Amino acid sequence: MNDLDSLDGVAQGALVRRGEVEPIELLDHAIARLERVNGVLNAVVTPMYEHARERALGDLPEGPFRGVPFLLKDLFTAYAGVRLSNGATVCQALVPRHDSELVRRYKRAGLVVFGKTNTPEFGIPPTTENRLFGATRNPWDPERSPAGSSGGAAAAVAARVVPMAHGGDGGGSIRIPASACGIFGLKPTRARNPLGPDVGDLLSGLVCEHALTLSVRDSAALLDATAGPAIGDPYYAPPPSRPFLDEVGRDPGRLRIAFSRSALTGVPVHSDCVAAVEDAARLCASLGHEVSEMSPTIDPMALARGFITLYAAGAARNVLDVEEAAGIPVTREMFEPVTWGLAEMGKQLSSAEYLLALRQIQQTARTIGKFFETHDVWLTPTLAEPPLPIGALAATYDDPLVGFFRAGDFAPFTPLINATGQPAMSVPLYWNDARLPIGTHFVGRFGDEATLFRLAAQLEQARPWKDCRPPICAV
Repeated sequence: MNDLDSLDGVAQGALVRRGEVEPIELLDHAIARLERVNGVLNAVVTPMYEHARERALGDLPEGPFRGVPFLLKDLFTAYAGVRLSNGATVCQALVPRHDSELVRRYKRAGLVVFGKTNTPEFGIPPTTENRLFGATRNPWDPERSPAGSSGGAAAAVAARVVPMAHGGDGGGSIRIPASACGIFGLKPTRARNPLGPDVGDLLSGLVCEHALTLSVRDSAALLDATAGPAIGDPYYAPPPSRPFLDEVGRDPGRLRIAFSRSALTGVPVHSDCVAAVEDAARLCASLGHEVSEMSPTIDPMALARGFITLYAAGAARNVLDVEEAAGIPVTREMFEPVTWGLAEMGKQLSSAEYLLALRQIQQTARTIGKFFETHDVWLTPTLAEPPLPIGALAATYDDPLVGFFRAGDFAPFTPLINATGQPAMSVPLYWNDARLPIGTHFVGRFGDEATLFRLAAQLEQARPWKDCRPPICAV
């Protein structure tokens, strides 16, 4: 059973289908693994062991991941009868009575959810620290953050608790922790996966949900199981020409790859992150791709203003939702400083300012779209710095947005792609001298996850990362 730690979800599902292992055996192994490491990592904050055991022993659907253990991020996505805290003290008693559409599809695929992973309050900062549950720690160095907001999911996958775990991405929250934890993380095209039934979209289309995985094929196979519109969705992504799993191993051809060492916002990029992207560019060239250094030209300040406006409006809506649900006035002490600071900003916004923010973001998307008329892939660092120490993005009520703006220096590359709606992935190809993972960021054309999966599988074969394990795996 110890060999299970080396198997991805596709392989574990195949064992179940062949009758070589029972779902309950996979589940008990994953629970035992979590119990060994969670005291250090604090990755899973809501265990669902008994519920999961009932499901594993029951009549599971004959889906592609029948019996494979899985973890759900504790943010916005509802699992009936299980607490949905959103990382917030004010939501700790919230228990939804229904499943989100994505959860229904996970269940239909045969996955067995046995816990919910930690996230910052309402998923705002790119770190995983909150007052309710405390900080999640990076499996490569417990003094550092696994980043966020899907940091609990990333830490659990990197520590080999599960081969894949659910995540969401509104500004990089899949790709950022994938980079910090040395695993694969793909943000799909806008509206590739449904967000219903509770919302049509989140932050006017910035937010996408998918997963963090050990292998490329797990990401592709899971997206096959979940992608597609649900009833009432306001819009949906262009349908793929074939299953995403069929792209894994398919020849990507000679791709036109543009790469950038610097951030469009002008913030400094750490030498380790520059070295990682240069290394990835050389690797792509050695695989036969046409690689050139080039960046699109955008107005980064206009994009930043638009992004902050949407985030502030979203925070204000979250606070109002809490107030309406509780039936009492809220106070700042009920929320963490960054949430309260953004919400106060959001309350001052006019409808005209919100529409202007959308226009600025959409204009940026058109500019980036034209860049992809002459390029197939854009390669950048995922982050501008190696994984940060715990507490690096902390804030106070006197200066509630200091961590939020500091996050812009840490993660200047990923939010742009939420604005454009394009698919993008962080690929674990590089570790620095301190043995910390430094991800590289590949952006595809709108609706074209296929090219990214083909390229990712080629990179995975050329430089396998499966056996690059953090020290906690020895526990």
